[in-house]
Amino acid sequence: MIELLYGLQSTYLGVLVALILCTSFGIIRIILGPTTPDRVVGVDTINTIIIVAMVAFGAAFYEVIYIDVAIVYALLSFISTLFIAKYLEGGHL
Repeated sequence: MIELLYGLQSTYLGVLVALILCTSFGIIRIILGPTTPDRVVGVDTINTIIIVAMVAFGAAFYEVIYIDVAIVYALLSFISTLFIAKYLEGGHL
């Protein structure tokens, strides 16, 4: 049983390292993005990575609440991306 738990923890540790690496790519896109839409894509990418991290955290610790929070966060992230896109297009909010 302990070996199984250790295997799961090392799996989630690998997922955590991969998510941190992907987040650093998003931060680089935000900093170096030559245009505003590039920066918005970087922020949206980081939001998506945060959602994946919440789901992975909920799966690792068998807590459903993190998955529920991730669903709400995904909805808010999607709506904010739509508002930012409309603003950049020149529309009024």
